[in-house]
Amino acid sequence: MFEDDGYALETLAVRAGQSRSAEGEHAEPIYTTSSYVFPSAAEAAARFSGDSPGNVYSRYTNPTVRMFEERIAALEGGQAAVATSSGMAAILSLCMATLKSGDKVICSRSVFGTTTALFTRYMVKFGVKVSFVELTDFQAWQDALDGDTKLLFMETPSNPLCEVADIRAMADLAHSAGAQLVVDNCFCTPALQRPLDLGADIVVHSATKFLDGQGRCLGGVVVGKQELMDEVVIFLRTCGPSLSPFNAWVFLKGLETLSLRMRAHCTSALDIAWWLNEHAQVEKVNYVGLPSHPNHQLAATQQSGFGAVFSFTVPGGREAAWKVIDACKIFSVTANLGDAKSTIVHPATTTHGRLSDEDKAKAGITENLIRVSVGLENVEDLKADLARGLSALV
Repeated sequence: MFEDDGYALETLAVRAGQSRSAEGEHAEPIYTTSSYVFPSAAEAAARFSGDSPGNVYSRYTNPTVRMFEERIAALEGGQAAVATSSGMAAILSLCMATLKSGDKVICSRSVFGTTTALFTRYMVKFGVKVSFVELTDFQAWQDALDGDTKLLFMETPSNPLCEVADIRAMADLAHSAGAQLVVDNCFCTPALQRPLDLGADIVVHSATKFLDGQGRCLGGVVVGKQELMDEVVIFLRTCGPSLSPFNAWVFLKGLETLSLRMRAHCTSALDIAWWLNEHAQVEKVNYVGLPSHPNHQLAATQQSGFGAVFSFTVPGGREAAWKVIDACKIFSVTANLGDAKSTIVHPATTTHGRLSDEDKAKAGITENLIRVSVGLENVEDLKADLARGLSALV
């Protein structure tokens, strides 16, 4: 296979996973078919039983989806990947494939609000125990471990405070207890960070974000060892949170420019973060690319770039934060991120709005916090737009 030949990430992002048909197409085709025709009844039986490889039904076997799965697995350095209909479907599929009643998940407190809701509203209904700890408090993770722990789940960098965990240390901790480390690599993508190389067992993505890069489609993916991914496929086959072939094709096109885009995102985000850090109307900037960030040195050792997403606080609570957001003209007011278009949002009332006030406080989601995802527009135009927003506070 192409991904076995030691090529660089940029080359894999363009070439890995594609298997040309007899037509000899250069671009990846979209296989918009729900089912497949078998040459005989015996072959149909063999496909359905798994004795013979090949397509069965597009709920869990589709050539375009498989190309995306093989490409992202190659980029992350994993044995296999399973694509799903959304990032949350990826996390759900992983949980349903690996957890049973009585098992325990330890999750970092600073994760996407809907990830928290998945664990606290739904997984607990099936008898799964969930504990939340501070991402950077290694002792808290260690103290939460017990014999029932099966998964340690984290986002690093975190959403939206850009905290960073030591992936290698956390992987060693998980393995010492017979558990597996899951890293949501949505903010960095494999262009900036490869958790599996650092000892993590599983990577999850919302492909909707940077993997697509233009805010076009919903999708998710789980990457890890073949044996575990086989279990996730069984859940996908049974319950059907499937990625559409068209969306898979869009993500394939997104991956082709992933490295280029991430470098541009990082350059502009760092420029804007430095500028905001000196602005009179900004209290604090949470960006791991700034040397003042407590996790800056750690991020520099395990990431090749600092990412496009950061947050900052302004004086005056929710009213002030909303004034800044509403006065911006270029930044789109939307909770999505990873887009070519820059976005701005108030986490306390959107992405983390379903959390209790207590949980928001624990996660550092204050009323004066604003999150931005820096896109690909001209950086001076973006700074001027944020200056326009901040001028609303004067």
